[in-house]
Amino acid sequence: MDFSPEKKEELITKLQHYFSRELDLELAQFDADFLLDFICKELGGHFYNQGLYDTQALLSQRLEVITDDLFQLEKPT
Repeated sequence: MDFSPEKKEELITKLQHYFSRELDLELAQFDADFLLDFICKELGGHFYNQGLYDTQALLSQRLEVITDDLFQLEKPT
């Protein structure tokens, strides 16, 4: 995953705050950068794919509603 330098810095800061708050550990800038790269490389695809599956399910539901609405517009013949 490629993030802008600003977004990457934001994510690194979030990781550092999480480690500090939840684990009482100080995560150095380099370590946080390395961890973010690992998360993106090893886990990012799973989150991305789940987002696609969720979107596909939502679109399928919406398309079903639209299809039903279209059938209701049908004129008797």
